[in-house]
This record gives sequence, structure tokens and C-alpha cells, in this order.
Amino acid sequence: MSDLRPSKIVCVGRNYAKHAAEMGDNVPTEPLIFLKPPSALLADGEPIVLPPGVGRVDFEGEIGIVIGRRARAITRDEAWEHVEALVPVNDVTARDLQRADDQWTRAKGFDTFCPVGTPVPLADVDLGTLSVVTRVDGEVRQRGDAADMAFDVPAILAFVSSIMTLEPGDLVATGTPDGIGPLSAGEVVEVEVSGVGRVRNPVRQG
Repeated sequence: MSDLRPSKIVCVGRNYAKHAAEMGDNVPTEPLIFLKPPSALLADGEPIVLPPGVGRVDFEGEIGIVIGRRARAITRDEAWEHVEALVPVNDVTARDLQRADDQWTRAKGFDTFCPVGTPVPLADVDLGTLSVVTRVDGEVRQRGDAADMAFDVPAILAFVSSIMTLEPGDLVATGTPDGIGPLSAGEVVEVEVSGVGRVRNPVRQG
């Protein structure tokens, strides 16, 4: 995760229509946001640890946004001016706990549940072809284009910054496409963002 030290990790749920459908839900009318704790951060190559007794644990490959300038109540048109870099993110989720709880902090917040790659400066990324692919043991499980997001990056950043101030270094994960699935000990999961790079992590039982 390089030198990434966010004060907060803001995530967006159900931001791809097909993923919302596979979860039995509709796309929300405004961005559905939740937080992961910075203690969940995991570097490339380090193991995702499956906590004992939590049931199914899923991968969720996402496009991550690293904030470069303080953002408070910004407009859509201003949004990209506040972005420093993009980064691959795996929003690892204890699915059974997510279904059991009314809110998602426990399911999303375990240590090692936020693998993050090396940020790439925004100027070096072709936003017109931005996409995310997740592989497990080399097999493609997810593939999504940023163009398919229900809420694009400017909409997300404008919405989040209307609620909380985004500080330099903060991480915003923009949602996962369809194709989520469980992880098992011994597997290797990889999230790749086009033109940005990948984060690759083995999985082990805790």
C-alpha cells in the first residue's frame, strides 16, 4: 500500500447494477456509503486472514481514489482537482456477518480486509478506459468498467464531501462489479485496475 495512510476509508455499496442485483437489491437513489477502519489496510503480497467462525468471506475488487487536496462540499466539476492518485482495492467482506447485521462495520472491518496496491498519479491514468478485474488463482471472477458505475467518481466525491471532509491521503473505494465470490485458505486473489496496477494477496485461515 506504499505510503498510503488514510485518516478514513470511505466505501460505496451497490454502485454497479448487476452487483446490486446479485445481492438481491436495487441500486440506491444516492450513493450508499460506509467506512472501513484504516487498521484493515493490507499491503500487496501480505496474507488476507480468514477470521475463525465468521463463515463466508468474499473478495470485492474495486477502483480506489486517493485524495490529494482537502475536499469539503465540493462540486462534481471540482472533484478531479482533489484526486491525487488511483489504486486497486479489495473490499474483503465477511458475507454472513454482513447479512446478519443491520450495518456493515463488523463484516467489513477485520484486520487484513482492505488490501491496497501502489497508488498511481491521476495524470498517468487513462480515465476513458478505466476498469477493474478480479482473479482468484489466475481465473477471472469479476470484470467491470468505470462507465458502468451508477454514480461516477465526481458524483461520489461531491456526495461524500457534503457529509464529511476528505483529507489528503484519504481513500475512497468506488464499489464492486458483479461476480463476487468466496475466498478459501490457500488461494491467491488479485485485483487489477487498468493502467494502474494490481494488488495480489494469498489467503490463509486465522
